[in-house]
Amino acid sequence: MDIYKAIYSRRSMRDFEEREIDIDTIKKILDAGLQAPSNSHMREWEFIIINDKSTRLTVIDKIHRDATKKEIENILDEWKAFDPIQRESYFDAIPKQYKMLLTAGCLIIPCFRQPYPLLKPTEISSLNYFASIWCCIENILLAAVAEGIFGVTRIPLGEESQHIKALLTIPEDYEVPCYLALGYPDKSAKQVKQNMIKVEERIHFNKWFQ
Repeated sequence: MDIYKAIYSRRSMRDFEEREIDIDTIKKILDAGLQAPSNSHMREWEFIIINDKSTRLTVIDKIHRDATKKEIENILDEWKAFDPIQRESYFDAIPKQYKMLLTAGCLIIPCFRQPYPLLKPTEISSLNYFASIWCCIENILLAAVAEGIFGVTRIPLGEESQHIKALLTIPEDYEVPCYLALGYPDKSAKQVKQNMIKVEERIHFNKWFQ
């Protein structure tokens, strides 16, 4: 698939068919991830594939589910997410967090080596390792689209990170940036409207304000 077609076709998918992805396809997609730029030049990234159902249930056990409409409204107000399209997207996404990870054809826990405290950076370059793994994840999402597979990420909240690290015996100097769910879209999957941005509106020449 042409790279531009993959980019413009990529969407966050939260409604999956309960259909496994064969391991050769997963390897191909993850290998594309490993082609991403790495700040240390070492690509210190690891991928834990959760293909055992009972393990998957335990991994996602800390995720809050059954959020009410009022709870979602309160969350969005706290985030100052007032744009109508933005709010509609969250109203669709938040209730699906648990189910999308449970039903995806493949659940991957990406890990990256983080030699400095991630949440206490002393300068912006302290986040280079964190930035690099997201380049890897975007490669994975685009490669998945080329295989007819869509994906979605979810950032661990609260005690979820420590729960995952302890359960999956992840070394202390590695961090988990997200849960990464890949799968074949369900035929009834909802297509949420996106805010479309004209590139001309975001380009500045030589300085921000003329």
